[in-house]
Amino acid sequence: MKTIIKNGTLVTAADTFTADLLIDGERIAQIADHLSSDDAQTVNAAGQYVLPGGVDVHTHLHLPGPAAVPSDDFYTGHKAAAFGGTTFTIDFAMPARGECLHDAVARWLAAAQGRAVVDYGLHVGIVGLDGDVLDELPALAAEGLPSLKLLMAYKGIVQVDDDTLFKTMLKAAEHGMLTMVHAENGDAIHELRRRAVAAGRLAQEWHARTRPAWLEGEATLRAIALAAAAGAPVYIVHVTSAPAVDQIAYGRARGLSVMGETCVQYFFFTEDDLRRPDGAKWVCSPPFRSAADQAALWGAVRGDTLQVISTDHCPFLFDGARAIQYEGRPYQAPGKELGHADFTKTPNGVPGLGDRMPVLWTFGVGAGRLSLNRFVEVCCTNPAKIFGLYPKKGTLAVGADADIVIWDPRKTRVVD
Repeated sequence: MKTIIKNGTLVTAADTFTADLLIDGERIAQIADHLSSDDAQTVNAAGQYVLPGGVDVHTHLHLPGPAAVPSDDFYTGHKAAAFGGTTFTIDFAMPARGECLHDAVARWLAAAQGRAVVDYGLHVGIVGLDGDVLDELPALAAEGLPSLKLLMAYKGIVQVDDDTLFKTMLKAAEHGMLTMVHAENGDAIHELRRRAVAAGRLAQEWHARTRPAWLEGEATLRAIALAAAAGAPVYIVHVTSAPAVDQIAYGRARGLSVMGETCVQYFFFTEDDLRRPDGAKWVCSPPFRSAADQAALWGAVRGDTLQVISTDHCPFLFDGARAIQYEGRPYQAPGKELGHADFTKTPNGVPGLGDRMPVLWTFGVGAGRLSLNRFVEVCCTNPAKIFGLYPKKGTLAVGADADIVIWDPRKTRVVD
């Protein structure tokens, strides 16, 4: 089947130009002026932008937990993604402690089977070095799973120590793999949370107050330093604060292979939102910061200290005691109500997969914070390049996948 998109303004990370685009099957076959074909359907994109599909490299559409699970799965999350202009996601296959990494990957693939509705990939989590974990890495890389995630937070659950992180980076460097790091000082956070609970400080705002920005900044520099010593590239996930931005800038200024992402929600909410009556909605990790940190994030994205804007999409029902309707069927699962009386029991996570690109269009491009090309670069092209998808994904070029978004700059909708 062939389709011609006519009269649109094509936008890539580098160029903006008017042309027609021919799709043949699932690939872009031709880009030129005045295309025509007797056996092609035609889509008129006059007055609209034609963009590469968005790439979100940080989602949690399957995340088994002891008390609550995300309210989106691969079907519902991917449906939201497609409506919001995102056509590729990467989720995290997180093993149980002591579990074979390939077994964790198999569980995630089974969860996506028959449910995924856009293309997707997987990162592989490491929570310890039990068994033959390091010996599995070369095979994972050869199988198309070249990115690893380790967390410096969540003590006693998935937090790794520096020994585990450094040994993983060394092995990753040997095999051309990328280490992704959740950078917060989990030991200090654990103690601050313990003290807050002991003092009866259980309101949602204490989730943020026990995870201060300095602990993100410290862990970020430590991760960068370990990566430098290992000769390994490192990608810092969901950067939220000026201290963390400063450390990434410090590493990049010294020629280190360090990259960073932030997430769309961190531009718009602050610690004050956790003080609202429905403050549990804003519990995520790292937490929301301050207006000054938001300004630092915008500057870091403009200046290329941060290369990617993702979502860390991990939603939970606000009141899991009540069923909601989805596609005509009731859905109910434990959610944010679990932490009503104690912030330490509130499931961590917020949504964003369907709203990332429309919100960034309005408050990034529309407000003059991002150029049209930079918008495409941080939402589509850079994530595709960093994670080995480019030029199949993330751009408009002959031979690329026809993951295409026709973007109406005049369209409005309400996000609530």
